[in-house]
Amino acid sequence: MNLSILIAAIVFWLAAWAFNEWLVRRKLTGAADRAARLAVPLIFGITILVLWEGIVRGFNVPSVLLPPPSMIWTRLISSVPTLWADFRQTFLKSVLVGYALGCGLGFLVAILIDRSPFLQKGLLPLGNFVSALPVIGVAPIMVMWFGFDWQSKVAVVVIMTFFPMLVNTVSGLAATSHMERDLMRTYAADWFQTLVKLRLPAAWPFIFNALKINSTLALIGAIVAEFFGTPIVGMGFRISTEVGRMNVDMVWAEIAVAAVAGSLFYGAVALVERIVTFWHPSVRGGQA
Repeated sequence: MNLSILIAAIVFWLAAWAFNEWLVRRKLTGAADRAARLAVPLIFGITILVLWEGIVRGFNVPSVLLPPPSMIWTRLISSVPTLWADFRQTFLKSVLVGYALGCGLGFLVAILIDRSPFLQKGLLPLGNFVSALPVIGVAPIMVMWFGFDWQSKVAVVVIMTFFPMLVNTVSGLAATSHMERDLMRTYAADWFQTLVKLRLPAAWPFIFNALKINSTLALIGAIVAEFFGTPIVGMGFRISTEVGRMNVDMVWAEIAVAAVAGSLFYGAVALVERIVTFWHPSVRGGQA
């Protein structure tokens, strides 16, 4: 056991925690407040990495069980071409295409369901049933149907993102009150005008809630689907292969890339939500 490294990591963690507490309790305004809001999670993340490094090296944990962050960073830097190829295969091809198709189809079908009580009573229960299917059961079937390349992963992502979008959009379209709809009728507005000017704006928070949920589901679905068949490239393929080779640092490097990509994707959707739903109380109050 390397006690000095462990103690140093704990001391750093306590000092950073105290500094974060001091930042949170200060009443700042303007640019200083924005800088503090950015600094608090950044410092917290750094302290987690330092504590992780200290615990692994302090207790001499075998790297095959848990590599230290420094070892993962070294693997990240030395494997950029491989990681980029995996990112392009999984995220740029499978995730983005499947996300766009799944969310787009879910939105369009929700509009059709809103116009048809028959579809609402017949399709929504089926959608709830299909959305409960585990991805590990759907992925092998999609690989058999669409082949081993990224098209089968797109199919899995479409299935995972379609129904959250469908259910949330239907709920959002029903969120307006009878008084609001009656007011639109007094203005002689038809169904399409009511949809565009009243019901869709009211449904935007529900729609963006589905978009944010799907931003993480899409990445999870694509990675898991690659476990069941893929060309020799992709995040899921690399994780599965490198675990078998006991190259755990490479596995964690892929996990880090996936985590960063998923977080940025989620953040981009949340940023668009703030722009589109600027009128909503949660946005006016400074919440995401």
